[in-house]
Amino acid sequence: MKNKVLFIVTVIVVFLLGLLASSIVNRKSEAKYKYVPQVNIAENEPRNEVWGENFPLEYQSYLQTLDTTFASMQGGSAMRDVLEEDPNLVVLFAGYGFSKDYNQGRGHAYAVEDIHNTLRTGGPKGKGDGPMPATCWTCKSPDVPRLMNEIGIKEFYSGKWADKGEEIVNPIGCADCHNPETMKLRISRPALVEAFESMGKDINQATHNEMRSLVCAQCHVEYYFNSNLPGKEGTPYLVFPWKDGMTVEDMEAYYDNIEFKDWTHKLSKAPMLKAQHPGYETFTTGVHADRGVSCADCHMPYKSEGGQKFTDHHIQSPLNNTSNACQVCHREESNKLIANVYDRQRKATENRLKLEDLLVKAHIEAKKCWDLGATEEQMKPILTDIRHGQWRWDYSAAAHGASFHSPVEIGRVIGSGLVIAQEARVKLARLLAELGHNAPVDMPDISSKEKAQEYIGLDMEKLRAEKAEFKKNLLPKWLEAAKEREDKMPINAVSAAN
Repeated sequence: MKNKVLFIVTVIVVFLLGLLASSIVNRKSEAKYKYVPQVNIAENEPRNEVWGENFPLEYQSYLQTLDTTFASMQGGSAMRDVLEEDPNLVVLFAGYGFSKDYNQGRGHAYAVEDIHNTLRTGGPKGKGDGPMPATCWTCKSPDVPRLMNEIGIKEFYSGKWADKGEEIVNPIGCADCHNPETMKLRISRPALVEAFESMGKDINQATHNEMRSLVCAQCHVEYYFNSNLPGKEGTPYLVFPWKDGMTVEDMEAYYDNIEFKDWTHKLSKAPMLKAQHPGYETFTTGVHADRGVSCADCHMPYKSEGGQKFTDHHIQSPLNNTSNACQVCHREESNKLIANVYDRQRKATENRLKLEDLLVKAHIEAKKCWDLGATEEQMKPILTDIRHGQWRWDYSAAAHGASFHSPVEIGRVIGSGLVIAQEARVKLARLLAELGHNAPVDMPDISSKEKAQEYIGLDMEKLRAEKAEFKKNLLPKWLEAAKEREDKMPINAVSAAN
């Protein structure tokens, strides 16, 4: 009887081992033939769907960046009207495009569509040639390295954004980060290479793990347009202000030394700096970067389908994918991890809003000083404080994940901004008294986006009409011309002999 039982158990074990071996063989077979090339990808191929012929899993996951259903406390993929949520920003950006329209960006697949839609790119009579230079396309599409290769870097940056409209139609994708022959990560934007050179570093020496963050740093950084570079005078050339370091003080000193300003504030007349999205700079000061974690580890974690392990190109908030993005390292429950993130963000936001309130009042009080006849000499130290205080506020706000990536550094930056803004208001109070105004300055009703935009003098009906005309008349011509051009681009199938 015992022998019979042992025989049956042995048969079952052998059977199960056979199933396991068969599964392993099948998975290895799948792995062997999964990436058999279907097409030859050209050096500057901008069409993501062509790359998808050879890399279907990555491409299918990339298409999920079209999903706009996830919203977190401070981010996600859902469209959010930032000015509607916080009308104070209209006053902070008075005289600058962000007072017209400031929507949180959606997934990478919407990069080109969103820049078409924003009021910041609207032009007179719908021509689409508003104040934005062609440089503003730089981070939006793999058509950018293609066009830079065809016409030159300086020539790409030259002119208005509408000049390149029919050339740039494919949203952020494969060619932005990958070498088409080897699929190794590569840097396709010269500004990052040039920024490393300015610091005395060679980006070609970066490790693969460093590259998993540096491909993101091509765009998720602070930058400005320098029209005074030798040999490039008059061209809004894209530059990262890292020559003297990447801290908020380092970049501020860099800008002050070259007397750069993004715009002159409409109310206070302060020479302002607009922090773009210094995600990489703030990330490098946090604990995850210190531990060797890359951007891709959390925003593009590995996943497995059909026995294939690959990088998930559904680039998104880790909070929508905690099992792969967070719990690989952290053993806490998902709800606990999300609560920890929100707690850090909430605490940073609490003080950032206090700084924001001080800055709004400072701009309005500065305007009152000008109205009362203040001189430039009297106003200069006040305007410098406003510039430096708002730079710190914006550095903390525009780097959308900063309060999680580096909560200690962001707390320090906001704290220093509070001190500077308070000093500005003390100086304003003294100057107002000198000018004969001893009562508090009346604050306008800016409780809604519409009221704030009316206060700073924006004609929103005109702006929306110009955008509608652009989308009706010019945009279809861009898309038609782009389609005609791409229809002529070859897609070379790989021969059976290969």
